[in-house]
Amino acid sequence: MEKLNLDKEYWDQRYRNQEIGWDIGYASPAILKYAETVIPKNASILIPGCGNSYEAKALFEQGFENITLLDIAPTLVDQVQQEFGETTPVRIICQDFFQHAEKYNFILEQTFFCALDPILRKQYRTKMAALLHPQGILAGLLFNREFTNQGPPFGGNEVEYRQLFHTTFDILKMEDCYNSIPQRQGTELFIELIKK
Repeated sequence: MEKLNLDKEYWDQRYRNQEIGWDIGYASPAILKYAETVIPKNASILIPGCGNSYEAKALFEQGFENITLLDIAPTLVDQVQQEFGETTPVRIICQDFFQHAEKYNFILEQTFFCALDPILRKQYRTKMAALLHPQGILAGLLFNREFTNQGPPFGGNEVEYRQLFHTTFDILKMEDCYNSIPQRQGTELFIELIKK
């Protein structure tokens, strides 16, 4: 089986060709509910692998003031910048996640982890911690299932996620997501991890 090179060109081509099967067309209810109930409006928030940024649009409309979007695909980033316009406080950066070097209070995970080659998972964990302020929180959704097709997406399960994250984060929450979108019901975990 041919190994995919999941680089900038791969993801840019997916957006140019509109091959975006992960795109649900609206903000994830689980992430919005979490943000509304937990995240202060002035907290700094990073959304890596932001895609079409439905969560950011919804959070911006709710008055969140400090949102940074990060994606590796220039076509997508240009499109999102045009949608947000010049005057919004939402920042959009075209950059490889592993090259990013700022600090945030919260990082929201929505179909980014599952898009990375699983050999990068320890690097993901380390980089997430590096991007968070002390006591910063990584929250969002991880697939709690395996996929039969060659990824992305790449699946996993709670046991391996706990093993991956526990050295770097205190696991406040890792449980079945009760408010997943209909097509992902029963296949997602909601996570809330605080940097040690």
